[in-house]
Amino acid sequence: MTKRIGAVVLAAGKGTRMQSDAPKVLKTLLDQPMLWYVERALGQVCGQDVLTVIGHRAGMVEAAFPELAGRFVHQTEQLGTGHALAVALPALTAAGLTHVLVVNGDAPLVTPESLGEFIAAAAAAAADVAFVTIDVPEAGAYGRVVRAADGVRIVEAKDFDAARHGPATGEINAGVYFLRLETVAPLLGKLSNDNKSGEYYITDLVALAGLAGLSVLAVNRGRDEAYLGINSPRELVAAEEIMRRRLVDAHLDAGVVIRAADSVRIGAEAVIAPGVELCGPLELYGACRIAAGTTVASHCLLRETVIGENVVIQAFSHLEKARVDAGCQVGPYARLRPGAVLEHDARVGNFVEMKKAVLGPGAKAGHLTYLGDAAIGAGVNIGAGTITCNYDGVHKHRTVIGEGAFIGSNTALVAPVTIGRQALVGAGSVITSDVPDGMLALGRGRQVIKPRS
Repeated sequence: MTKRIGAVVLAAGKGTRMQSDAPKVLKTLLDQPMLWYVERALGQVCGQDVLTVIGHRAGMVEAAFPELAGRFVHQTEQLGTGHALAVALPALTAAGLTHVLVVNGDAPLVTPESLGEFIAAAAAAAADVAFVTIDVPEAGAYGRVVRAADGVRIVEAKDFDAARHGPATGEINAGVYFLRLETVAPLLGKLSNDNKSGEYYITDLVALAGLAGLSVLAVNRGRDEAYLGINSPRELVAAEEIMRRRLVDAHLDAGVVIRAADSVRIGAEAVIAPGVELCGPLELYGACRIAAGTTVASHCLLRETVIGENVVIQAFSHLEKARVDAGCQVGPYARLRPGAVLEHDARVGNFVEMKKAVLGPGAKAGHLTYLGDAAIGAGVNIGAGTITCNYDGVHKHRTVIGEGAFIGSNTALVAPVTIGRQALVGAGSVITSDVPDGMLALGRGRQVIKPRS
């Protein structure tokens, strides 16, 4: 029979030790839910044949992962990990799978490479049940691995008794299993909840398989950090630091210059060209793209932003879902909100905010400016203190400024309004009507000088 491998992610638990009523698998590392990393790794191993068992606050998990619609299995009662696998079994059988890789949803450090090595070891041994073990200095809440003359088994932390099971060795269950469905499926009905938690443990499959004469393999990965799970806030931030270091090191090795690297946080989706220079403290999240020759100074936050070649982003700038083309300058203290676009060689300076606005080639807004819902042509100069008044309390309106126009300082452009090409707006104006090409517009009260007393 041709081997067909699928996967099940166990993500139904409450995670009470996280001190939160939200699903544990939605807790974030580097701005992504921990479940995102597990799904990403499994997708590279099993393709679309990945089912995710959800239960506690299932709607929140479904809303966070709309791309997984149709691949969720609902465990309406959270009766344990063994019960979760049993709930998924009909879907696994219907998919025609021969083997299933089971991974806990709270293991975001797992990698496709480590999973591939585990599957290869299990396949080489023709194991019916294989599971990963690791060595840790403190076993904590992990299930203990007990090796004896009659075989190997897993004892959950709550049920472990040194007098009965022998002294703890530091070898623990990592919560990753590889199961031959044909031989293991019948064992699910034999699981018992006669334990201190009153739950059906998937770990009991190891002992049941041994009693049934099936092949059981415990694959020890030493201190491999890829298999560390998360059960507490302390473990969450520790895992995040491992991942942060892993990603920063990968970019350093690829030729990115990262100064003060210990204070730089880079998400897993970021693509950064060799030779780019980054300086911490710095945060890059989501699908950021940074092209060659660009420099990003310290204390910046970039999220889902695309940066072109030879861009300079000065300190304390925030960019979210923005696009900055080649040769632009941003900041310091600039804020580019979703929909902000700087076309080539444009410049925004300190305390400039843009939202759903396009700044054309060579245009500049040097300081103290708000540009919202605006299209600004090439070579336009926006004076300090200019604002596009885009919101009337009910609707947003658009401002259009033609190429080569000059907007004087402290100008309010009350949208909807169009400023023509090469037009000049005098400083301090409030513009409420369109200004034709090449014309001068003044919209301010006449200065009056009178005796002081």
